[in-house]
Amino acid sequence: MAVDRVPVLKRCRSLGLDPIYLGIDKKSNRELKRANRKVSEYGLQLREKQKAKFIYGVLEKPFRNYYTKAEKMEGQTGENMMILLERRLDNVVFRMGFGRTRRETRQIVDHKHILVNGKCVNIPSYLVKAGDVIEVKEKAKSSQRYKDALEVTAGRLVPAWLDVDQENLRGTVKELPTRDEIDVPVNEMLIVELYSK
Repeated sequence: MAVDRVPVLKRCRSLGLDPIYLGIDKKSNRELKRANRKVSEYGLQLREKQKAKFIYGVLEKPFRNYYTKAEKMEGQTGENMMILLERRLDNVVFRMGFGRTRRETRQIVDHKHILVNGKCVNIPSYLVKAGDVIEVKEKAKSSQRYKDALEVTAGRLVPAWLDVDQENLRGTVKELPTRDEIDVPVNEMLIVELYSK
C-alpha cells in the first residue's frame, strides 16, 4: 500500500495550511521562502486538490474515484465530493474525538477497534450513512490510548451532524453533513475546474 511519508509540518507549510485542521497543535517556526512569483490558474487548482488529498489522507486514484462518484450524484459536484470525503469512517472517528489526528484514527480503524452498527469494520474509506452507530470495541475501550485521545480532543467541537457519547466511546451519525458544516479550508470549485479540463 502506498504511504505519504512527507513530514506533516513541511507539507502544511508548502500548502499554506494550518496544522490544526489535521489535529496537530504544533506550529512550524520556519517561514516558507517563496519567490514572489505569480501562481498560474492551474497551479492554484492543483494546490487546492493537494490540500484536500492531504487533509483527508487520500491518494490520487481514490480521490479521482470520489470525484467521479460526486459527478453522478444530484447537486453540485464540488459539494458532493466534500461530503463524500467527510463521510469516510476514519474521518468520522476523528470528528468524534476518538483519535488525535486523522492518521491515528485511520490506524484505529485498520486495527479493527471500530464497530459500525455492531459489526467490525476495518476499512478507513467505508462511507457512513445517516443513522449509523459507531463505537469502539469493548476490549479496546479500557486502552490508555483512548483516555489520552479524549483528554487532547476534549476542547474540539463535534459537528452538529454527529451525536457523541464520549464516556462510552460511542457516537451516532444523525444526518449526512452539508457543505456549510464542513470546516475544511478547501475551495472545491477549483478542484472541479481542474478535473473537468
